[in-house]
Amino acid sequence: MLKVDLSEEESIATLEPSGSLSEDDFQLVTKVIDSFIQKSGKLNGIVIYTKSFPGWDSFGALLKHLKFIKEHHKKVSHVAFVTDSVVGEFAKHVGSHFVNAQVNNFSFNQLEDAKRWILGTE
Repeated sequence: MLKVDLSEEESIATLEPSGSLSEDDFQLVTKVIDSFIQKSGKLNGIVIYTKSFPGWDSFGALLKHLKFIKEHHKKVSHVAFVTDSVVGEFAKHVGSHFVNAQVNNFSFNQLEDAKRWILGTE
């Protein structure tokens, strides 16, 4: 399951997975984010907030995730991984080669720091 919290004021979407990610999770996040981008024109950033990365429940979910990245990486300026998982550091180094967004990694207890980084107020 994936909780999506969209702060319209900050233009930041915080995604909190609680268990393996499913195709439905990516349909939900796509619907929420696309609707906001249609209204506002852009999204300042996405925060992935999880103590450890839960993985995907199927190959189809992984493909939906990759499709989401492909369709949104030019519409989002920053992606912050707020996690104690090695996935965050991996994504910071590898993701920056494949997406237009700036990618950074923060410890799980640095959620507010990540949001300040997205907003450029750190």
